[in-house]
Amino acid sequence: MKSYLIYLIRHGMTEEGNAGQYIGHTDVPLSEAGAAQLRKMAEEYEYPQPEIVFSSPLRRCLQTAQILYPDVDVIPMRDMIECNFGEFEGKTAEELEEHPVFPRWLAGEEDAEPPFGESSRDFQKRIMQGFSRIVEGLLKTGTTRAAIVTHGGVITTLLSTFGLPQAPMHEWMMPEGCGYTVRITPFLWSGGQKMEVFEELPIVPGKFEAEEDIFADFNVEDFLYD
Repeated sequence: MKSYLIYLIRHGMTEEGNAGQYIGHTDVPLSEAGAAQLRKMAEEYEYPQPEIVFSSPLRRCLQTAQILYPDVDVIPMRDMIECNFGEFEGKTAEELEEHPVFPRWLAGEEDAEPPFGESSRDFQKRIMQGFSRIVEGLLKTGTTRAAIVTHGGVITTLLSTFGLPQAPMHEWMMPEGCGYTVRITPFLWSGGQKMEVFEELPIVPGKFEAEEDIFADFNVEDFLYD
């Protein structure tokens, strides 16, 4: 049976992300160090080549897509933007620890949302619909390899919602410039909107011989949505 591969890739580093700020809809660029790191990763590791690239329309994602896939046209998709953090935008967890909504929102309560922002429920609904449109388009056109360059929160939500094996969001967290390959088969997708997660990205040449793992030093506690 024909299958479809989608490469989910988190954008590179930003100054704001390194400072521990929550950055959702704010349109910040890659930092100089972030862009340099992506170029180095593209030289040393392997990013599978897609036929088409979708991206969040924010600069940090578009710049990442341009660095990793300079010869492939990029299609911006607003549904792939990170969560709107409202009043939490640009603030750190330390600055928000006394905010009455922040602990409930951080705990993942569905009805808790940042003031003037987006609830977890609305965020999940938006990106599920956007991702489903991408999958439907691939199935209709027969396009078998696509990349989506987006944000950490988008990827972890998609994988915890659609991914097999099933795992909570925090188990899918990844460093900047990294991600996962998922496989879509029409039978599995049409029967329950599920997809197989089977590979970390980028691919390390000779990984099994060298036992190199670029996820190894990633500290989940340092993960922030951006």
